[in-house]
Amino acid sequence: MKNPETLRAGVIQFDVKRGDIPSNFQSATDAIGRLKDQGAHMAVLPELWTCGFDNKNIVRHAEKTPEIIEMLTRTAKIHGMLIAGSVPEISDGLVYNTLFVIDADGTVSGRYRKVHLFSASGENQTFAAGQRAEVWDTSLGPVGAMICYDIRFPELCRSLAIQGARIVVVCAQWPEARISHWDTLLQARAIENQLFIVASNRTGRDTSLNFPGHSQIISPFGEILAKTVNTRDEVSSEINFKDIDTFRNHFNCITERVPEAYRF
Repeated sequence: MKNPETLRAGVIQFDVKRGDIPSNFQSATDAIGRLKDQGAHMAVLPELWTCGFDNKNIVRHAEKTPEIIEMLTRTAKIHGMLIAGSVPEISDGLVYNTLFVIDADGTVSGRYRKVHLFSASGENQTFAAGQRAEVWDTSLGPVGAMICYDIRFPELCRSLAIQGARIVVVCAQWPEARISHWDTLLQARAIENQLFIVASNRTGRDTSLNFPGHSQIISPFGEILAKTVNTRDEVSSEINFKDIDTFRNHFNCITERVPEAYRF
């Protein structure tokens, strides 16, 4: 499958166990298999799905990431699915919150290092910030990525749309207290950029925070095509890229921008 007109996108949510890579990996691969049974061509995992925000041990977890990615590439190839999700990554002595996009043939199509770190929780004290947003040419078409707090910054998703993204994958650990923001922001990013959002949020509890899931797939029109509830779950939906063209042919929020009028 290369640049299909339609495909089935899937999202996965589960209770990410802090520091327990074997358990989390098993939860992820089991769910990927169930999505494959639904006919899904892609699967999006939560933010830091391997270990959670186990910050005091994050370097140790990051050192295991190459092995995890290698195993995940095999999983992608076995199922013939694109898989995306963020993990801790070490590079030049710094740790990044990095979302890997692994294509259906097992190759790493791209990696995105989280640009907007959530300083309110001290994320910027553990992780280094990424410096750019990119769109990758995958077997399913142009794909961009955001991680959690990123969705509060519309410029990032707009940049992905300008670069040609037709799907933006999002992985998160978004708490229950602000879940209405999550729902609204995801829908806004899809509508204003006229593209598909495929977003995964974890479930369960970590320290004092509850995580309600609400993983979802959203159309360029803002329709909720599929959405999970507050349990371990995975859902999928068919997406049709003609929806993007239909919407943009009616009015195009990308080409009709007036950047010279915007003052930042």
